[in-house]
Amino acid sequence: MKNDRYRVLVLCTGNSARSQMAEGLINAQLADRFVAYSAGTRPTGRVHPEAIAALRDIGIDIQQQRSKSIDEYIDYQFDLAITVCDDAAENCPVWLGRGQKVHIGFPDPAAAPPDQQAQQFRAVRDAIQAQLISYLKQWQPDTERRNV
Repeated sequence: MKNDRYRVLVLCTGNSARSQMAEGLINAQLADRFVAYSAGTRPTGRVHPEAIAALRDIGIDIQQQRSKSIDEYIDYQFDLAITVCDDAAENCPVWLGRGQKVHIGFPDPAAAPPDQQAQQFRAVRDAIQAQLISYLKQWQPDTERRNV
């Protein structure tokens, strides 16, 4: 890992879909500037197969990623924490660590009926690329909180 990259934590409840896709997209598309991690308050213990498939469709392999608890990162320093849960009822986690915090929400593709999940995962993947990746391309660090 290069020491000059900014550390980003992507947070969601289950850490199985949106946050996993965001982690994979950031690490694949913005690796020159960022290193991404993801976690959840109630991790499901698996990465959703449709999340893996949606990224595989665009040439990104997240098969080795795993669903992790936010507790694993309690002692980590991040430059930016991004919450991606769109529905307030989902108990989207709040990051209390140092660094900037932002919410860029997306609907839960796993909540779609089984026959529509593949389509919903691709739609959320595309939304993450359009919104979150675009945000990071323009993001500027708070120089007083630079943690790397």
